[in-house]
Amino acid sequence: MTSTTDQHSGPIPDHDEFLWLEDIYGESPLQWVHAENAVTEQELVTGDFLDMERRVLEVLDSTDRIPMVSKRGGHYYNFWRDEEHPKGLWRRTDWDSYNSASPQWEVLLDLDRLSADEGVEWVWGGAMSLRPADGEPYQRALIAVSPDGGDARRFREFDVVSRTFVADGFDIPAAKSRISWAGPDALHLATDFGPGSMTTSSYPRTVRTLQRGQSLADAELYFDIPEHHMMAVVMRDQTPGFERDIAVDTIDFYSSRTHLRNNGEWVRLDVPDDVNVSLHRQWLILRPRTDWEVDGTVFASGSLLGVDLDSFLAGDRSLTVLFQPDAQTSLQSWSWTRDYLLVNLLSDVSSEIRVLKPSERWRAEVLDACPPLHSVDAFAVDDEDDVDGNDYWLLASGFLTPTTLLRGTVGGAHEQVKATPSFFNDNGFTVEQHFAVSKDGTRVPYFQVASTELALDGGNPALLSGYGGFEHAMVPAYSGVIGRGWLERTTESGRHGVYVLANIRGGGEYGPAWHRAALHANRHRAYEDFAAIAEDLVARGVTRPEFLGCTGRSNGGLLVGNMLTHYPHLFGAISCGVPLLDMRRYTKLSAGYSWIAEYGDPDKPEEWEYVQTFSPYHQLRSGVDYPRTLIWTATSDDRVGPVQARKMAARMKALSIDNVWFHEALEGGHAGASDNRQAARMHVMSQEFLWKALTGGL
Repeated sequence: MTSTTDQHSGPIPDHDEFLWLEDIYGESPLQWVHAENAVTEQELVTGDFLDMERRVLEVLDSTDRIPMVSKRGGHYYNFWRDEEHPKGLWRRTDWDSYNSASPQWEVLLDLDRLSADEGVEWVWGGAMSLRPADGEPYQRALIAVSPDGGDARRFREFDVVSRTFVADGFDIPAAKSRISWAGPDALHLATDFGPGSMTTSSYPRTVRTLQRGQSLADAELYFDIPEHHMMAVVMRDQTPGFERDIAVDTIDFYSSRTHLRNNGEWVRLDVPDDVNVSLHRQWLILRPRTDWEVDGTVFASGSLLGVDLDSFLAGDRSLTVLFQPDAQTSLQSWSWTRDYLLVNLLSDVSSEIRVLKPSERWRAEVLDACPPLHSVDAFAVDDEDDVDGNDYWLLASGFLTPTTLLRGTVGGAHEQVKATPSFFNDNGFTVEQHFAVSKDGTRVPYFQVASTELALDGGNPALLSGYGGFEHAMVPAYSGVIGRGWLERTTESGRHGVYVLANIRGGGEYGPAWHRAALHANRHRAYEDFAAIAEDLVARGVTRPEFLGCTGRSNGGLLVGNMLTHYPHLFGAISCGVPLLDMRRYTKLSAGYSWIAEYGDPDKPEEWEYVQTFSPYHQLRSGVDYPRTLIWTATSDDRVGPVQARKMAARMKALSIDNVWFHEALEGGHAGASDNRQAARMHVMSQEFLWKALTGGL
């Protein structure tokens, strides 16, 4: 590639002197990792660090946490980690026991014991049950486990009655597989079948039907997609009376094509590629990401539409608007009970829930369960159950409100089932919502959690967190880790930490348009929004740049990487986790090719012209006064991968930037941790670094 020059960024390097660090498990790169880890741990892992790590682990291991469950038949299933079971237990109970103060659990699978017996550090990846014949109990499930915490998982057939793996049962080797039961003796399997079976995004491009006893090589091709698309999957809808196979060709993150199996052929649903599709019994639900004109009627981007499936397949396009967005309110998700549609909304980033019934012309009622500045999600308990089919869960949380689980029935009341205890003294804090004005005049919301005695004199250590990508909304949530690790901490002068959550463009807080505003060449808007919030915190007297830190993970790591390279004057410290940073090669690394729809294609010269402007690895300059920076990642992350973090830290050090630290967990995947102990170390590594950097201890 030839050097190019941007009017703001200067020359882009011709070569990459740290390509050798892309050999993830190579001897020399791992030697470099171990050496950098030792330097960082020597600096950070002190007595204070270990004490905070113990307190954070106490939160993560607390037996008073809510054991979230999934209902299958008459049982409620849960996966649980604590101090005695760091890898976890898969277990179940019945409703009366779960609804009691001390549930009695039947342990189905002990992952710590399995790991010890098999000599593999298995990490839980979920369970997928086979629906039994009417009147029969649930018995079979596919258990997903990862050997290192990455996205590649092994699937093994398990008998929940005998609590053993099925002898000669299904056993799919570790890969980025997508699997659905096709019946008691068959699977619809998308996995790595060998050369030509994976997309350029590193996901399966073929789905094959695997019969019990067959080898993978003998599985029959059922559905496939082009190699340059993102992923193929086939799902078997097991709902009695509505059994059907559904195939999805995921083109990219925001485009897909849905097909139904009919008379031995795949029939594509006639909707644009950017319309989200879901099915429930006889209903087809559609959500357009851009304005969609149908027979002269324009349906707004971010709306929710409903129609009878058979009528739609027959050519009927009389779609009913179930939700219409406005400037403040956006659709986040929807969930069916047996007979009702639950719609989760955000209104200026506070939750609102509506309940609709198709048989009453989709009449909507607001569910009275959402206090301001809180997040509340509604979802079905078991939409196929004859008795509990219209029951729903409510999961409510706020920055200072411990998470609460409630259960209700549509048309009736809801009652509290479980609640997380308070892990920090929240009485002395308050939550506020503010709006900053970005460079182009857009009002951007953010939440501020601070002491009720906050002095607006600019002297408070503040932590600004954000994401701004993939239409993911950042909403209020209780965190004992943030409470203990940041809010409760005080400086020598008695000032508490201030926590700030940004709702910048690129996210989904205001629907698809809010997301699209920061795609591709407009990526800078997300960064301008984040910078505007930083400036607003200073203008309001909450903090000053030397006391302001920022943190982000994954796409949020790219966000704070751009704060480092474009707005170094606004921050005193930056914590950059499992990040994208080398946007020249991101499509060549791990699952990066699948994100072209978000960022652009650096292999196209016209797109590299703008992608390079938000590639932190290429925007680093010698002689710049950068804030203190911690870059952290995980060796086993097979989604973003560890190499971008490695290369960024190495290039900063090569430029004689001596205030950068690096740490790489040797397992844990993209989450950065595979058990609570590792998670505690990850959280405290970031928070301890930021606190020390902002308060003069580093």
